[in-house]
Amino acid sequence: MPVQVGDLAPDFTLTSQTGESVSLKDFRGNKAVVLYFYPKDDTPGCTAEACAFRDSYTIFQETGAEVIGVSADSPDEHQKFVGKYNLPFTLLSDQGNQVRKLYGVPATLWILPGRVTYVIDNQGVVRHIFDSMLDFKGHVDEALKTLRSMSAV
Repeated sequence: MPVQVGDLAPDFTLTSQTGESVSLKDFRGNKAVVLYFYPKDDTPGCTAEACAFRDSYTIFQETGAEVIGVSADSPDEHQKFVGKYNLPFTLLSDQGNQVRKLYGVPATLWILPGRVTYVIDNQGVVRHIFDSMLDFKGHVDEALKTLRSMSAV
């Protein structure tokens, strides 16, 4: 069963581009998390999406949120991607796609790993899910809109 709005976000621990272990539970009680799953480092769509998150990263921080990207690429591939595009946020390596499966992120055309963003509040509850393979900037816009509405409550 895929993760739904209102669910407690499933916890996981993955390796970042710097080789450190990052667990979702470490953010609980501290920060909201914008968790975005994407197909592959350094491809046109994924680069556009990552750069859109990069360009709005300060705004995400101002809303009290951390941005975390997840794909099946290795930590070394992530490190190159981060360096090439000056990405200020964490990328996690889900090489066996276990976390992608845990969240129920669908494949596109049954082949390509899907592109889905989850906005998780600081208590670990999923507040919004945006699923679009082609609206790269929409992932950023939807996440910011959700974070702003959460802080207005």
